Amino acid sequence: MQKLRIGVIDLVTKGPTRALYARIMNANLASIMPQVVAVWCEEEGHDVTFVCYTGFENLVDELPENVDLVFIGAFTEAAQTAYALSNLFRSRGAVTVFGGPHARCYPQDAQQYFDYVVGFTDKNVIHEILHDCSQHRPIGIHLAALQQPASLPGVRERWKFIEPTVRKAPFIKLVPMLGSLGCPYTCSFCIDSVVPYQPLDFEVMKDDLSFLLGKFRRPRVGWHDPNFGVRFDDYLDAIEETVPPNSIDFIAESSLSLLSEQHVKRLKRNGFKAILPGIESWYDLGDKSKTGRLVGMDKVRQVSEHVNMILRYIPYIQTNFVLGLDVDEGPEPFELTKRFVDRTPGAFPGYSLLSAFGQAAPLNLEYQRANRVLPFPFHFLDNNRAMNVKPKNYSWLEFYDHVISLSKYTFSWNAIINRLRATKTTIPRWMNVVRAVSSEGFGRIRYNIEVRRLLGADLKFRRYFEQETTELPQFYQDQVRRDLGPLWDWLPAGALYHDPNAYLKTAIDQVKEKVFVD
Repeated sequence: MQKLRIGVIDLVTKGPTRALYARIMNANLASIMPQVVAVWCEEEGHDVTFVCYTGFENLVDELPENVDLVFIGAFTEAAQTAYALSNLFRSRGAVTVFGGPHARCYPQDAQQYFDYVVGFTDKNVIHEILHDCSQHRPIGIHLAALQQPASLPGVRERWKFIEPTVRKAPFIKLVPMLGSLGCPYTCSFCIDSVVPYQPLDFEVMKDDLSFLLGKFRRPRVGWHDPNFGVRFDDYLDAIEETVPPNSIDFIAESSLSLLSEQHVKRLKRNGFKAILPGIESWYDLGDKSKTGRLVGMDKVRQVSEHVNMILRYIPYIQTNFVLGLDVDEGPEPFELTKRFVDRTPGAFPGYSLLSAFGQAAPLNLEYQRANRVLPFPFHFLDNNRAMNVKPKNYSWLEFYDHVISLSKYTFSWNAIINRLRATKTTIPRWMNVVRAVSSEGFGRIRYNIEVRRLLGADLKFRRYFEQETTELPQFYQDQVRRDLGPLWDWLPAGALYHDPNAYLKTAIDQVKEKVFVD
C-alpha cells in the first residue's frame, strides 16, 4: 500500500463566529474520534495533517493542500459545511470520507457528497478505506462496524492532535477523555439509546490521567461519556488510584439517578467541578431523573431538592431539558420549568427543541410515519435554531410564544443576578453570566423572536412550517450563505435539501428485501 497524504478535519462548528461563549468554549468541544482516526492512519504508515475548526480560524487557509484522502467529522449542524469541503477537496483530486454523528444519522444523504460514509468506526473500517482509497461516485460507499470499537487510543497516543487544539482555548482548557460508550437508558430521542453500554479499559484511563499530571500543573478533563459513572465505583476507584486528591478538575455528563449524595461527595473529593444531568421532561423519563412515577409539580420539587443538594458539593451544574415533547401540552410544562428556575437559582438550564436526527433513534420512524418531520437544512439542526418535528399539541405560534416566555424568564436580569448570588466560585459564576448574555441566552431570545414574528407576518414562511410547501424561506438561505462564506460557492447543487423521510423509506425497503429473500 502506498504512503498517503491524509487530512483529518474536526468541524466543531459550522462557520465563523465571534460569540463570546464560543470564543471561550469551542476549542473545548473537539471530538475524540477524529483524533482517533488520525492515530490509526499514522499507525498504518501515512502522513497526517490534523485540523480542528472552532469558528475563529480562516478555514480555507487552514485546509491541508495536496492530500490524497480527507476524513471529515461533523455533527449535523455542520453538514452543509462538510459537503462544501468535500466538493472542494474532490475538485483537487482527493478522495473524501465522512464520519461522526451526521454520518450515522443521515448516511443516505451524505453518500451523495462523499466517497465513503462511515457509521460505527473501528480500526478495520479505517484499514479498508486506506487500502481501497478510490473514488466512489456519484454514490459513495457506506461502511460500518457491527458495534462500537472495544478499545480506542488514549490521551497519550492522541496527544499530538490534542495539544494544538487545547492551545486554541484562551482560558479554560479541557482535555477530552472517554471512559465508556453507549448508555443503559432508553431515552427515545437519543442517539445513544440504541447503543449498548460498554466500559473502556480502566488501565488506559489511569495511564492517561498520569500522563496529564505531567503535562499541566492542574489538568482539566472533559468526559465525553454519554452517561458518566454508570459503573461508578470502578470509575472512582481508578481515579483515586492514580490521581492525588483534588488535583485534576473534571466535567461530566451524568444522570440524577447516579448522583446520590454519597456519590456526589466522592465526586467532590476527586475534583469534579461541573455536572450536566438530563431532566428532559416533567412528565416522563422518571428513571433517569430518579423520580419514579412523580410528574408535574411533584417532580419539580423533588428534582429541585436533588439539584440543590448537588450544588452544595459541585460548583457548576447544567440541567438539560427538551422542549416540545409529545407528552407536553398547554402552558404547564413551561410554567413548571419557571418554577424550577425559581427553586434552583444556582443551576444553569439548557434548553433543546425536540429534533429528529434522521435514523438516530427508532422514535424518528414514528415521526416520519406521521409526516411530522420538516426538511429544514441540516445547518439549523442544532437543537435550537430550528425544530424539525411538528409539535403534537401546539400550534407553531403557541409553541414559540411559550419558548420565548420561558427563555426571557430564565435569562432575565433578575434570574441572572439570582444565579450569580447562588453560585459561590469564580469561574462558574462568570460562565453563567457569559452564557446568559451571549448567543446561548440573549442571542437565542432575539433569534426566536424573529422566527415568531415571521410566522405571524410572512405567509410563505408559515406555509413552510405547516408543510404546505418545501420552498426554503429566504430567511434560512441567507443565514447559510453568510455562515459558509467562501465555502458557499462550493456547496453542491441541491445540498440545502434532503429527504426528511429517508429513514422510513430505507426501513420499508429493508423489510421488502427481507420478505423477498425469505
